[in-house]
Amino acid sequence: MTTLPSALVSTDWLADNLDAPGLAVLDASHHLPAAARDAAGEFAAAHVPGARFLGLASLFDAGSSVPYALPTPDQLAARLGLLGVRPEDAIILYDDSAIRTAARAWFMLAASGWERVAILDGGMGKWRSEGRPVAIGAEHGEAVAPAHLTGPRKVRSKADMLANLDSGREQVVDARSADRVYGTGTDPVHGLPMGRIPGALNLPFTEVLNADGTYRSPAEIRAAFTAAGIDLARPLTATCGSGVTASVLLFALHLIGVDTAALYDGSWSEWGADPDTPKAQGPGA
Repeated sequence: MTTLPSALVSTDWLADNLDAPGLAVLDASHHLPAAARDAAGEFAAAHVPGARFLGLASLFDAGSSVPYALPTPDQLAARLGLLGVRPEDAIILYDDSAIRTAARAWFMLAASGWERVAILDGGMGKWRSEGRPVAIGAEHGEAVAPAHLTGPRKVRSKADMLANLDSGREQVVDARSADRVYGTGTDPVHGLPMGRIPGALNLPFTEVLNADGTYRSPAEIRAAFTAAGIDLARPLTATCGSGVTASVLLFALHLIGVDTAALYDGSWSEWGADPDTPKAQGPGA
């Protein structure tokens, strides 16, 4: 059984352990529509040898009223089983996406009770830039019986967020860029008016990453949250456009030992589309 050195593994470590028993490498790439990229096609053209394509774009609960809702435990377990990922396997996730979607897959797994899961630091971009070998074509393991998953835990609903407006129990941090959070026009990603949940703080997910897509040091991550006005000793919920980049902040918090933070899964896609939810718009609101 492969032992993961941490929740964040280097390209050197993965290169040395690609053939290790009990290791499942999954490509969790997913792109915004404006990127005009085909994650499955790019995987077929070049991927980490032995990796399997998770299909994150289709891994959501279509029966939920929440846009792009987290999959149910059974849906997640079924997808992993089809890919040949066994309950005892350690999972390495990577992506080649500007929005670092491996973190979304990490949150899905961690919140559902999968304990042995890590992210490849720098993802496919770093792997490729270092001239490491790639494979082409489709790869998948032999299907296995689905694992038993629970949860997902640490997820907040719109009702929870509305209640929090009154209680103020949890800090809310928005991972979108400042122009989308404080602007007054139309959000270019979701087509909704720009804005934020009243009282939400802003820490763009890019602030916890280096220019090459690797995660910043623990000290730098802590400093970024502190500079955004966030008290790491208090309860915290992360939000964004649709629950993807908020997961980058949650993974960064995990790296510094903060594992109590939650995800507002509906995020602005749900909150901004509801005419009855209160919204703060503009830099002075």
